[in-house]
Amino acid sequence: MTATDTQIRATSAALLEGTRAKQRRSLGQTIRWLLLFAGGIAMIMPIAYMLSTSLKWPYEVYNVGLIPEEPHLENYAYVLEDGRFFGWFINSLIIAVLTTVSNLFFDSLVGYTLCKFMFRGRQIVFIAILSTLMIPTEMLVIPWYIMSQSFGWLDSYWGIMFPGLMTAFGVFLMRQFFQTVPDDFIEAARIDGLNEFQIYWSVALPMVKPALAALAIFVFLGNWTAFLWPLIVTTDAALYTLPVGLSSFGDEADVQWELIMTGAAISTLPTLIVFLIFQRFIIQGVAMAGLKG
Repeated sequence: MTATDTQIRATSAALLEGTRAKQRRSLGQTIRWLLLFAGGIAMIMPIAYMLSTSLKWPYEVYNVGLIPEEPHLENYAYVLEDGRFFGWFINSLIIAVLTTVSNLFFDSLVGYTLCKFMFRGRQIVFIAILSTLMIPTEMLVIPWYIMSQSFGWLDSYWGIMFPGLMTAFGVFLMRQFFQTVPDDFIEAARIDGLNEFQIYWSVALPMVKPALAALAIFVFLGNWTAFLWPLIVTTDAALYTLPVGLSSFGDEADVQWELIMTGAAISTLPTLIVFLIFQRFIIQGVAMAGLKG
């Protein structure tokens, strides 16, 4: 066998191996795309059925078909013309917005303090805050209710909001992000004569906008969809939030699923708006984290 034949065989083997490797990569990529597609379908189907049910007549609700036989907008007209729904919508919006603003301020302030200030017992305080994440919400409902009853907070916005005005998760998230803020910036601000609150507000806070955006989305969605505590603390239908109010469309004799799904479809609009407003900050945060890593 000549040297030329050996080179030709080696080249052919290398080309064949390269083709096989390319085919394996292509197959792996195809499988990944199929899995992502299947996951996307699984996530979208409940939303699709919600929208489909909102366009059905009552006798079609239990028809598993995705496309309504006689699609119509009567359910939307009924829900929007019902004065109760608008009141529930406003209640949820007020509670979600105020709670979100409270979390953005107090969680970031506590997170900044635990990150940038050195004082005795700092780690103990941080661990104590994190330990509250291990307590199920259901175990806190009775103490919250007794507290609300004692202070006269039942059937009030404050009674609905006070358990979520600050969150341990928010403190943890903000503390972790404040660790990425260089201490040199803070020292330079102190030399320039800024007080500690001005440093927090004008120097540190603008540098953690991605964390604030993520926290805003989590808190807003959590309070917008909250059901258990608002159901317990309110008895006045005028103070119902959307999830509690929508549940009143059904009783033991008849559940008006078409109206519940219609109200649920309308209630998703604010969450989509909040996500669209803050998503660029989240993407920016992911990109910054990748560059630093």
